[in-house]
Amino acid sequence: MLKKIKLNFSNPHIGSNPKYKRMNKEYAVGLDIGGTHITAAIIDIVDMKVIDFSLHKESFDSNLPVAEVMTIWEKAIRTAIENSKVENTTGLAVCMPGPFDYTNGVCWIKGQSKYEHFYGLNVRDLFQNQLKLSGDFPILFENDAVCFGKGEVFKDAENLSKKVMAITLGTGLGACFIDKGESISTGDLVPKDGEIYDLPYQDGIAEDYVSARGLIAGYFALSGKKINNGLELFNLAKAEDKVAIEVFEKMGEDLAAIVIPWLEKFDADSFIIGGKIANASEFFLPIFNKKIKEAGSTINVAVSTDNEKAALLGATSLLYTA
Repeated sequence: MLKKIKLNFSNPHIGSNPKYKRMNKEYAVGLDIGGTHITAAIIDIVDMKVIDFSLHKESFDSNLPVAEVMTIWEKAIRTAIENSKVENTTGLAVCMPGPFDYTNGVCWIKGQSKYEHFYGLNVRDLFQNQLKLSGDFPILFENDAVCFGKGEVFKDAENLSKKVMAITLGTGLGACFIDKGESISTGDLVPKDGEIYDLPYQDGIAEDYVSARGLIAGYFALSGKKINNGLELFNLAKAEDKVAIEVFEKMGEDLAAIVIPWLEKFDADSFIIGGKIANASEFFLPIFNKKIKEAGSTINVAVSTDNEKAALLGATSLLYTA
């Protein structure tokens, strides 16, 4: 039985006013929600640091009924709070995959093999009801890739003066474009809404080829064998399965073909890769870098070493700068 911990706060205006002078420590709950996991942590939003021992992860099937998913989310949040020893939190900041109405908190994910039961639901209301929060408790949402990108920028002060394109590779293909610390999602220099997952590519869209399902489909096409997830393919590649390695290399080629035009348009200084599949970068990054160089690009390419912390910091920066 989880200890009941109140998610209360002393001043409802904290986090909503950038001019608010923070004299004491303040803490927020940061959530990184993916297609197969939720990571929760308590963030010191004055120093922008993850509180020791607070990071807690739960794996689950996002196509479970809504009530079951919310119970898992609550467990992750309460475990993080309990482990942090923090008594009060001033807000909840959530990284969420799209399509999603981040302002109003409404989920529009459909046909992506995740969160099928959440379509059209107000996730802010779900959190308020599940956690018994007051109506004025800040609950903010942002695209998971934008959170990741912002978090990476926070980690390296030099990026605050640069143009950065960041992507997340997992159950889906997320992207963000950041110019001097600000997320850019409109204009001619970036794709519609700053997203690349739905860009037309070959016989479908980009995400059909660069994602976990793209890897699974690619392995089946070449071997006739079914695998369940990207981790299984990664383990096969580590065991020197030639087909698995070929599938990752093909994904590296596809990723390069998809992002090169936008790296050029945005005139990006840096390209950062995150997400679960980034852990398999040894198999797709060499061919990706080769294609980037062949295109005449000298952009700095990096793989994140702590995807989850970056996303959590990026999410809670909403409460710091909102």
